[in-house]
Amino acid sequence: MTILHDKYAYSGSPENDVLKLSKAEKARLNASSAKGLVNIVLAQFVLLAIVVVLCWMVSGVAAAMSALAGGMAYLVPTAFFVLHMLLKLYSGSNASVLTFFWGEAFKLGGTVGLLALIVKFSGTLLVWPALLIGLVAVLKGYVLLLAFKRL
Repeated sequence: MTILHDKYAYSGSPENDVLKLSKAEKARLNASSAKGLVNIVLAQFVLLAIVVVLCWMVSGVAAAMSALAGGMAYLVPTAFFVLHMLLKLYSGSNASVLTFFWGEAFKLGGTVGLLALIVKFSGTLLVWPALLIGLVAVLKGYVLLLAFKRL
């Protein structure tokens, strides 16, 4: 069976076309994946630090703490998820799609839970715009990597 699409041709069945990687190729791919995961967390942290300093300069300590709390509400679950993925990567066990989706669910649930705790315990000290700016900065941390072509 041959399928032609534009300039590419495929012949054969999918069962026969299994990609086999050598140990060196797997190690190189794992190292690249690990570097990408760590870079994402570092970029999120850098953006959060910039936002916290800007909030402190513009609106004071309460705004800076609110921005820090908002950013950390997403950064902490993300760091745990990345740690889990790195452990899976280097332990030799396969990280399945299901593992990824459970990790994403943990990140979302953890973020919502941490935001609820922040709102409950911060009282009148919470500066909502700063909290949201800190949260959005961490959510969009990968943009920093795209800007410097590190993703």
